[in-house]
Amino acid sequence: MNVIYTEKAPNAVGPYSQGMKVGNMVFTSGQIPLDPATGKLVEGDIQAEARQSLENLKAVLEEAGAKLENVVKTTVFIQDMAQFGQINEIYGQYFKDHKPARSCVQIGKLPLGANVEIEAIAVIE
Repeated sequence: MNVIYTEKAPNAVGPYSQGMKVGNMVFTSGQIPLDPATGKLVEGDIQAEARQSLENLKAVLEEAGAKLENVVKTTVFIQDMAQFGQINEIYGQYFKDHKPARSCVQIGKLPLGANVEIEAIAVIE
């Protein structure tokens, strides 16, 4: 079991790691739209937040030796289900031909006031 850490994604905002690699499987922590350079939430609309969350997710996966194409399951947490379509537009740019299983859940509140958080499970073949 290996802890995943990269400076290309934001530091954890609590007592957890960015991800874990166990054998050929990668489990990421949820990625909110923090800019890794500043440690602050990105400014802009929900699509800017979704894009940054996915960029952070991609960086953690790459540090573990995985790619988006290795993802088998994602979970997307959002504050407002009315923004589902806007988030989907950005999500679809990252998962074009490869479409992993996914859950999308509206929740009450996310860390640091984020509007979206995305986590993934990947299998490296």
